[in-house]
Amino acid sequence: MKHKILAIALLSALPLVAQAQSSVTMYGMIDASIGVENSDAPGEGSRTVVQSGTQSASRIGFRGTEDLGNGLKALFNIEAAVAADTGATNSRMFDRRAVVGLQGAFGTVTVGREYGPIAAVAGASDILGQGFYGTNLAAFGTNRLTRRLDNSINYQSNALNGFTLRAAYGAGERNETATQDTGDITGVALEYANAGFYVGAGYQNKEDLPSGDSKEYAAGAGYKFGNFEVRAGYMAAEPEFANRIDNKYEQMNAGVSYGFGASRVYLNYQQQELEVNDAEAKAITVAYTYTLSKRTNVYASYAKLRNNGAGLFSLTSPAGTIALPAAGAFGSDPQAYNIGLRHSF
Repeated sequence: MKHKILAIALLSALPLVAQAQSSVTMYGMIDASIGVENSDAPGEGSRTVVQSGTQSASRIGFRGTEDLGNGLKALFNIEAAVAADTGATNSRMFDRRAVVGLQGAFGTVTVGREYGPIAAVAGASDILGQGFYGTNLAAFGTNRLTRRLDNSINYQSNALNGFTLRAAYGAGERNETATQDTGDITGVALEYANAGFYVGAGYQNKEDLPSGDSKEYAAGAGYKFGNFEVRAGYMAAEPEFANRIDNKYEQMNAGVSYGFGASRVYLNYQQQELEVNDAEAKAITVAYTYTLSKRTNVYASYAKLRNNGAGLFSLTSPAGTIALPAAGAFGSDPQAYNIGLRHSF
């Protein structure tokens, strides 16, 4: 009888043992700010806005791992954007990331909606941490670089002497007669990080139907020494159009930050160029953050962009882009002031 009771107890404990080998975490970030922005477009004045995600995009996510034994783990991550100002989410809920994969001595393989190889280089080379107006996120979008890949298979090596290799393939899953931009995309990036020093480069090729392939490039570097940090990056996109219009887009960023006590100040310079009509814009961002706790900080920022006579560029932050009319706003100089609060959990 005692043996039967012991056997039942052991069988009952098995699910608990399996659960102990797995972990699921809910996490997120809420960022809300009040600001004044001005597009400088003809007939438009400044406006006061309450918005979500000026320093960091507000989000909620779930991630977890399961120990499969012999150094092998299963993992998943789903992450959704949340608008702190309205409570809204995007039309496809887990638009930020939705992957499942395996991790082991070979590295990490994920399948789903994932950040492309170029995204890692862009994130590591932006002194603003891809936050605030003036971030290098302006390089991603229509006829520019691709940040996230749908229907993708992705590989990331384990760091070896500071080097990390990333590779990805995104299946276009298109009808052969489709004319929209839904082609396959492939990419690779190589990064090196050691003792505060970082350098990386990446390339992606996208089949833009029906005209041809778009080529996307990114390179960046950074160094942290004491309380100082410097970051710089270059990104370019060369979409191939059927009419052979040369429409190369380029973006350069260089910035520095300095921390003292609970405070940190940031200064970033950005330049964007479009070969069509020699359009160009230059932007400057100044930001300040003050840490209240490990998970909470307040911030203030100012950014201004100057377009040349052919430029129609605008300021971009995780919160979005200050809209410029499609016509009649060439040479406008948008600017934005923001103060906000960011909390992670």
